Amino acid sequence: MAFAVPSTLLEAPWTDILRVPPTSARVPFDIYAFFAYVLPLCLFYQLVAVLVILPGTRMLRIALWPLIVFLALRVAMFVDFSRGNPQWSCLNVGCVMVVFCIVIRTLDWAFVNGPLKRPVRPAASFVVDAIDLTVNVRGVGWNWSKGIRFPPDTRPTSRLRFAIYTLLSALYHSFICGVLHIAVQAFSPETLTVLSGGTIFDDTLPPLIRYARSSIISTVAAFVIYADIQGRYDMGTFIGVTVLQQDPAQWPPLFDAPWKATSLHDFWGYRWHQLVRRTFIVLGGRPLGFVFGRVGYVVGSFLASGVLHHLVLATLNQSVNWWTMLFSFGMMALGIIVEHTFTQMTGRKVGGWIGRVWTMAWLLVWGNMIVDGFARAALDRWLRACAS
Repeated sequence: MAFAVPSTLLEAPWTDILRVPPTSARVPFDIYAFFAYVLPLCLFYQLVAVLVILPGTRMLRIALWPLIVFLALRVAMFVDFSRGNPQWSCLNVGCVMVVFCIVIRTLDWAFVNGPLKRPVRPAASFVVDAIDLTVNVRGVGWNWSKGIRFPPDTRPTSRLRFAIYTLLSALYHSFICGVLHIAVQAFSPETLTVLSGGTIFDDTLPPLIRYARSSIISTVAAFVIYADIQGRYDMGTFIGVTVLQQDPAQWPPLFDAPWKATSLHDFWGYRWHQLVRRTFIVLGGRPLGFVFGRVGYVVGSFLASGVLHHLVLATLNQSVNWWTMLFSFGMMALGIIVEHTFTQMTGRKVGGWIGRVWTMAWLLVWGNMIVDGFARAALDRWLRACAS
């Protein structure tokens, strides 16, 4: 059966190549879309995961990567997981994030010299190991996760108590997410409850009050995102330990109290989740680091983060400014470079209560711009999905 390409896409000018097609130009997600678009990507992704743990497969992995890119673009551009319902546009956002990470992960796997190894609790079958590799985004138990610091685990050691703890944590964080979503809405119902989106900056207020208000909104929105990610991770942990009978050690803690960070390096490099850390390093950190050293490594990693966050915004609203996320996350990189420069000049690391004030102030200033970007792309749809 031939795949019909919507005529609206064929008629688009070459300047629209990098734009996300409107929902009306996509195929609604159903059984056909699953088998014709989603399943091929999943199968080849799994195939590359098998190959990367087998020796002597590098050239084949390199040859398969362009096909992975093609299949990923087909899913991201032609499948509408929301099925035309704006309230479920978050599903398209999730799709874009997943295929983006698949493309970068398979790029990483394509050029690995030796096979990836799982020295901690290897499975009896390399196929089972490959399945673990495809969903194990932080590389827990694999030899390529050496650079990641996992937070100390204070959860119960008994499997039963561990499962109960994670289930209660999932319910708790889901409840907090919903409550905070309502709190964000209460600040500006005329802006944050409409599908068209709006800004968190109220021009009718004096500057000081205006930015105090936007900062409160940004802070609450950050906790919504934190609670959403933590709640979903807890539920995944619960299913993995109880249904799949995985070892609790395969699900180390995700966050380490980000609000206690005493430097930007502490916040982004350790206390905030590291789920897409390697993706950003492969996409931006390594290339710019090779040319510009440590500064390029930091800037490249954060610019890669900006690219992913812009793709999220473009999926929600194609008219958002392309530079918003790149500039905001680029400033996060600048802050870390300033900290490194301070350490080189004084011999002291940024820390203590002064470091905490510095960290939260810098995060708040540029976090305002990040949250405003999401607000202009219809923040409430995103938060509603987090709270559901």
